[in-house]
Amino acid sequence: MTDWVQQSYYWITSELLTHFGFLLALVFLANLLKEKRSPSSTIAWLLVILLSPYVGVPLYLIFGGRKMIRMARRKRSVYGDPHSVGPRSSATGTERLLASYGVPPAREGNRFELVTSGTDAYRRIMAMIDEARSTIHITTYILGWDDGSRAMIDRLIERAREGITVRLLIDDLGSWRLRRRNLSALTKAGAQVAFFMPVLHVPFRGRTNLRNHRKLIVIDGRISLTGGMNLGWPYIAPPGPRPLWRDVAAVVEGPIAADLEALFDSDWRFATGSDLTPAPGDGAAPLPQPSESTTAQLVASGPDVPGEPLYESLLALIFGATERIWIVTPYFVPDEMLARGLSLAARRGVDVRLIVPARSNHPTADLARASYLRDVHNAGGKVLLYGPDMLHAKVVLFDDQVAVIGSANMDMRSLFLNYEVSLFVWTPREVERVAAWARGLMAHALRELPTPSWHRELAENVVRLLSPLL
Repeated sequence: MTDWVQQSYYWITSELLTHFGFLLALVFLANLLKEKRSPSSTIAWLLVILLSPYVGVPLYLIFGGRKMIRMARRKRSVYGDPHSVGPRSSATGTERLLASYGVPPAREGNRFELVTSGTDAYRRIMAMIDEARSTIHITTYILGWDDGSRAMIDRLIERAREGITVRLLIDDLGSWRLRRRNLSALTKAGAQVAFFMPVLHVPFRGRTNLRNHRKLIVIDGRISLTGGMNLGWPYIAPPGPRPLWRDVAAVVEGPIAADLEALFDSDWRFATGSDLTPAPGDGAAPLPQPSESTTAQLVASGPDVPGEPLYESLLALIFGATERIWIVTPYFVPDEMLARGLSLAARRGVDVRLIVPARSNHPTADLARASYLRDVHNAGGKVLLYGPDMLHAKVVLFDDQVAVIGSANMDMRSLFLNYEVSLFVWTPREVERVAAWARGLMAHALRELPTPSWHRELAENVVRLLSPLL
């Protein structure tokens, strides 16, 4: 009897489970091919699922989905019928491309302010909170709990008690260290707090990988701040002894704020199940026309956006650039098409510059980026390693035509998975202002790529193969 049990056990473990794992892998491989991912992403998941199905399949269930996931499909698209609103009469080819996806047209008549340090951003946000007359809407990926962020919450508590409608939307994974009881005083004051896609609710429905990486603050539907800065140290803080990361944000005041408000409305509706109700004081008189008008366009990306408007517009701008492509990003792990486009642009004489931190806060991303950086360098582009501090800014400049400022990194996670927001600034005067800021970074950057050892280069190539999963 003992021998029979032992033989049965060996048969189950060696034969039945092996065949079950193989069949399970086939099912998920079929679903993977159905999703029509990029070739690099498909190959990476194929390797993980085939080589280790009992590890790869659970990972795919948790992290692998995107627009095919039921939870993501329940979120209403942020854009409506692409034929309902066309581009402005003087639109560029890129604007017409964005319009084909339903992206609202570029808005003229805005006031633009570039915020280039975390201390300036902190002061600006606190001033905006103080100036609110009806609503304060905030979306952030990370909300810290340092002295600066606690002071910001205290200021929001005061405004909520004064009758201002305060709504705070936080990504549940990005702010996993934040304890909900820390915000109890804010909710008791009458503010509303929501968490985007709680991770622990149903962890095997693909929520873990679909994160709201958008950062935006909208005051009274008229003035807004957006960019790459989270709310808390080391992104923003009042002046103090601890250094902050280098980052950038944009304050825009005027018609573009209504598009940011609509984006917040879409995310809030999804997270809470309720529409925004107009707050007392909404519908105030329009702002006076600024003396220097800036044309700006809001481009959202993620599972709630049809197609890939951000990615494809960046790709079109790369292939269309004739003078300059400057990219500032903390993590550079592009897909093969973007990487090839940058190398080709450098070879045809375009001034291609990649400004990245000499060492980021994610060693794996640094390992994955190395071969991409060398490809651009070998094609004639310039790779600049910013050294004094961690560089967290996300900016792209094309010729003197447009500057892109937003929350999206130049990596596959931001371009194909996360919910992101980008501001396209179409006014040459402001494009040059952003370029001047980028030149300041270059003055503190190393211009030589270290030559890797053979074993490091081997590790870089392996990580590059799996980079779509990072």
